[in-house]
Amino acid sequence: MKLASLKSGRDGRLVVVDADLKHCAPAGGIAATLQDALDDWARHGPRLRDLAATLEAHQAKETMPFEPAGCASPLPRAYQWCDGSVYPAHMERMCRWRDMPLQEDFTVEPYMYQGASDGFLAPTEDIPAVSEDWGIDYEAEIAIVTHEVPYGVPTASAPAHIALVLLCNDVSLRNLIPSELAKGFGFVQSKPASSFSPVAVTPDELGDAWRNCRLHRPLLSDVNGERFGDPDAGAMAHGFDRLISHAAKTRRLAAGTLIGSGTVASSDPARGTSCIIERRILEILRNGTARTPFLRFGDRVRIEMLDGAGRTIFGAIDQKVVRAAGVTP
Repeated sequence: MKLASLKSGRDGRLVVVDADLKHCAPAGGIAATLQDALDDWARHGPRLRDLAATLEAHQAKETMPFEPAGCASPLPRAYQWCDGSVYPAHMERMCRWRDMPLQEDFTVEPYMYQGASDGFLAPTEDIPAVSEDWGIDYEAEIAIVTHEVPYGVPTASAPAHIALVLLCNDVSLRNLIPSELAKGFGFVQSKPASSFSPVAVTPDELGDAWRNCRLHRPLLSDVNGERFGDPDAGAMAHGFDRLISHAAKTRRLAAGTLIGSGTVASSDPARGTSCIIERRILEILRNGTARTPFLRFGDRVRIEMLDGAGRTIFGAIDQKVVRAAGVTP
């Protein structure tokens, strides 16, 4: 089953989308918003699946063309957004950037921060920034949406709480990060609003690409039409089951909690990178200097994943970087 939220008010209007992302059916008779559906997934989930089956059979009473440009984030705002960092190749490169060794506990316990979730960018919405000097970067990631997760849920029980899978662009302002990390309190200014794919899908929709709570498909990212990377998203040191358990160690997680994988990465240089900072680090290691600039105003980022037949699974995150209006540097 594939779900999306059309732009409408603060929380969007829930629709069921067909497998080819060509048509959708309003789901307001079941749940007005995706958050409403998640709040009582045991009741609403089966009814949404029935609507999805009717849509695929071309028997839905009301349908319309599906237009990603008309989509908000599947969850335009969420109770919680927790982002991990579980790809060894990414962490190794970032440690080199910060001139520090890879921590021994990286493969023992997930790394995670809590980001802003009061408002996400739509999948085709411009990325605003005040200054190019901030080091504007994208990060292509996989994310999941949970049902309500009980306090202290063990890893073995966590998969049952995964409702949906989607893609993420975790926008980062690289030149603001060092001073924030030096304070020891984590990210605030250096992590502005993230964006998510037009469509979120149930894990069963992914077939055998979804196994061990990991999505085993290449994640494609492009900057200004140039392929930046296509690493396989399955190379996680910790799966989403472990990420859920980690986040819920000392709290319950509300239905509609978003959890990200961190930047998808491969140790194979031929697979490129899913962010600009990694490419710059590799350039420094090879040539002694970084040649690839961070994003500039007017640049466009596209993030997408295709199935084995070459069809888009989630639709594309496709965004342009713009100067924030009305804000003085």
